[in-house]
Amino acid sequence: MLFKSKSRSQRIDTLVGAATQIVGDVHFTGGLHVDGNIKGNVDAPANSDARLSVSDGGVVEGSVAVPNVLLNGTVKGDILAHERIELGATARVTGNVFYGLIEMEMGAEINGKLIYQPPKGKPASVITEPLAAVAADRT
Repeated sequence: MLFKSKSRSQRIDTLVGAATQIVGDVHFTGGLHVDGNIKGNVDAPANSDARLSVSDGGVVEGSVAVPNVLLNGTVKGDILAHERIELGATARVTGNVFYGLIEMEMGAEINGKLIYQPPKGKPASVITEPLAAVAADRT
């Protein structure tokens, strides 16, 4: 990714191997790494440090709602990354991406909308407050 100098925990508690296919929803905490195929929704608690990573050959066919997402594979469904999403050059998304912070490499594809949603506990008014001050100064 572009800013690799930042140290991020890459803890993996659960691994879905390349020859594995899961049919059904997956609920997890901690780290989930997908090399195989999940046909169902994937979610983790919004207020956790949960992290989903999908490798180049990994596929999720369903919605994803996880605080932190590292995507190099394919997601066919909407993604809600409560905190952060990183899209590698081989990432493919067919669906909308709701994000708090996004990082994309050249080559990543999104067939859907990008929709900013400020992370929980962080005010969306950070941008509007200075504009309000500027408007007040003009009057």
